[in-house]
This record gives sequence, C-alpha cells and structure tokens, in this order.
Amino acid sequence: MPKVSSVIVPYATYLRVYEPLAAFPEPERGHWARYARRADRPSYQDELRRSLADLVPTPPVPVPVHESGDAFVAEVDGVVCVCPWRTRLRGWQALQELPEELPRPVLEAVLPEVVRRQAAQDYERWLTRNPDARPWIRTATWQVPLHWFVLVSDEERRFDKGSGEIPPMLRYRTPMVQARRRVARALRALKDGIDEGPLIDGLVDVGRWLEEFHPRSLVELDYGGLVHVLPAGELEDDRSAADVAEGIEALRRGDGAAAGAAYARLVERWRSVRDRRSAN
Repeated sequence: MPKVSSVIVPYATYLRVYEPLAAFPEPERGHWARYARRADRPSYQDELRRSLADLVPTPPVPVPVHESGDAFVAEVDGVVCVCPWRTRLRGWQALQELPEELPRPVLEAVLPEVVRRQAAQDYERWLTRNPDARPWIRTATWQVPLHWFVLVSDEERRFDKGSGEIPPMLRYRTPMVQARRRVARALRALKDGIDEGPLIDGLVDVGRWLEEFHPRSLVELDYGGLVHVLPAGELEDDRSAADVAEGIEALRRGDGAAAGAAYARLVERWRSVRDRRSAN
C-alpha cells in the first residue's frame, strides 16, 4: 500500500451539510446511527489522506472503485447529524472541473486522458442508475467562493489559532433554515441592485442545492487547508462574512457606495490569496 505523508496540506475549502438521521431511509439510517457511536471515526485529515493515496499508483486512481461508507458527525441540539463523504461521487464531479483548473500539460501528467475518459464513462453509467444523487460536501481550491459567505453570519464564526501540532481552524456553522433565509434575502437585494452577475448565479446554484436537504440540517463553511497558507494575523482579522452581509444590506438600502466599498475589501482580500497560488 502506498505510504502518504501524515502532513497533508491541500489548499481547499469546504461547504458541508450535516443531515439528521431521520433524513435517511433504512437501511442507511441504521448504518449511520451505528457509525455515529463509533469511537474510531476518521478525521478531516483521514479523508484527505485516503483520497491522495489513490493518486500515488501508476496509473493513478482518479475515483475510488467503491463509495465511501464514512461521514463526518455533529450533534445539533441533541440530534445526531451526519455529513456523508460520498468520495466517489465527488471525485467524478471534481474530474469534470479539472480542465478549467490545470494547464493541459499538467493535467496530462497528473491524470492521462485515457484515465479521465474511462472515469467519465463510468460516471455516465452510474448516473443512469442514480439520477438524483448529490454530494453533501462542496469543495473550492485557493478561495472561499464569495456566495458561500451569504449563508453564514459573523456571529457564527469560530477561530482557533491552534498550537504545536494542532493547526489553526476557521469555521462557520449555521442552521439550514437560517442559511436558506439568507440566500433568499440576498437574492432579492442583489437582483434589485445589480440585476445579474456571478454572485447571483452562485447563490441561485447553492440555494437549489440546499433545498435538497432536510430543514433541520446544519450547514458548515470550513476554511480547510487555507489556514495553512494564510498568516495567523490575516486569519484572525478575516471578517469576510461580515463584509458580505454589509454589502448586501447596503444594496437593500440603495447605498451603492457602501456596497462597493464592502465588495472592494472582499476582492482585495481574496485576490491576495489567489496570488499565493500563482507564487506556488
């Protein structure tokens, strides 16, 4: 079995949905109930370690042969909620986005075309049997998409500087009903203020995704691996959710200048993050 370093630092961020056990049909509900009681559940790093291990063989394994039976677990007001990894489904979806993320020579070196073509064919066959499948986790690299911040509020922000071998953490968690309400309000303000644009398109897409989950779910925005590339001072001072909320409220009031100022702060902050990607 390939050996993978215990220190894994992919610069990815995550939007996760944790659903209550009641949202799952049997026998899946029973599986997750038993899983949630396990003391040896894998961590965030374990998920990354397993996915990277598949890229070590020659040829690489872009998508797991079998779907993962693991999940992240959270308790919300005494209710156990789970966020299934669905690593295989997410792998297929990530493959579709790779041509936009990597130059062709790099893409060919990492995942040859014949490997990608076979994976795409497998995905098409799988989709015919699972047309309603959707992931519980969305991923972005070297950024937090700005429309994700609409789902959360600054009061829900949790930052931990970390210490020793424990890395820093920056995360937001909010009830599903709050996330949906914020999306709806933001869309009204944005459509009245700017009519169209990528922020609106992103919100429409994520809003549709959220509607597919149980109303008592938990939504989590996690900075993930970006905490390793951003200096602690920048992380501690990052108030992107507050800036997004301020900009949307300004649009609602018809204050274009204040909305523009909030947007400028966001653009500058996240441009500096993307610049680090180019430097690497």
